[in-house]
Amino acid sequence: MTPISKVWEALTEKLPTELQESYDNCGLQVGDPSQIATGVLCCVDITEAVLQEAISKGCNMIIAHHPLLFKGLKQIGTSSYIERCVRLAIRHDLTIYAAHTNADNADGGLNYLLAEELGLESVTALAPMSDTLMELVTFVPTKKLNQVAEALWAAGAGSIGAYDSCSYRSSGQGTFRALDGAHPFVGEVGQLHVEPEERLSLTFPAYLQRQVEQALLTIHPYETPAYSITRLQNVHPRIGAGVIGELPEAESVEGFLRRVAGYFKTEQLRYSVTEKTAIKRVAICGGAGAFLWKQAKRAGADILITGEAKYNDYFDCEGAPILCTVGHYESESIATQLFTQIISDKMPNFAVYQSELDSNPIKALQHP
Repeated sequence: MTPISKVWEALTEKLPTELQESYDNCGLQVGDPSQIATGVLCCVDITEAVLQEAISKGCNMIIAHHPLLFKGLKQIGTSSYIERCVRLAIRHDLTIYAAHTNADNADGGLNYLLAEELGLESVTALAPMSDTLMELVTFVPTKKLNQVAEALWAAGAGSIGAYDSCSYRSSGQGTFRALDGAHPFVGEVGQLHVEPEERLSLTFPAYLQRQVEQALLTIHPYETPAYSITRLQNVHPRIGAGVIGELPEAESVEGFLRRVAGYFKTEQLRYSVTEKTAIKRVAICGGAGAFLWKQAKRAGADILITGEAKYNDYFDCEGAPILCTVGHYESESIATQLFTQIISDKMPNFAVYQSELDSNPIKALQHP
């Protein structure tokens, strides 16, 4: 039997909540994470109909892309859909979580899945987040070096781009004197000891600090290891807002736009006026990502695909890149596939469902 909290942990191993934007409210919205999970329903939005769907499927956990709660509630009544959803969730003992901008910004998150679906190659973050990388430096007895390094690699340290097991090592001598009450791994209490040691340094994503530090303290042979952790100015190339990559072959503007419209099943694809004739380099940001057009331009994108934009955004980009909007809901409906895929990979025998409901609050009238 699996507690609800363990299902959430499985998801956030891939989509760490530490990557959410400052304005966001990812994580627990309503409910008791200690309950045993009977099933999970993944959705884009929390609505009363979605909660009823979860109940009908026997799911007591719902993971939504958009948070139900962005601002504090002053009452839990019936005057808004948010209040009614909270009441319904409490009445039926449902637990609701949200994975929003953490899913947008993560390496392998929503935008990377969109890039994969559209066939992009060499994909990286369009606007990398700052403060996402740290460096660990520690000093290890030479004979224990490989054991410590392997434990740190297993905890997620030492991955750089398409490489793992990365570290830097240099030899030297460490000195220490164990005081009364100490239990030294080498040397004697009260005597100065000189030990052949290796300086070991590795980088890791900042959101892994706790587990990397715990791995070091668990595996290091010294009673009190010497180490330092420094936040780096470097950015992680695959963590941040939006993504950018390249098509295997250039496509005509009209042909690519038609392919995009077909993939997103959008009722009305909108795009800015352009003199471009071909598309090769593509930027993507699900949701409201038009603010990234300048970054897309600097990165040499021919087109920026996003969910929605303001009127002046289409003017401002001047067709370089082409600003293409497919609808906010349409650009993020893939979140249910992402959540289901991550949980199923971690828990292959667990009941996880994608919502079958269209929660898009925007409807379009097709005029003949």
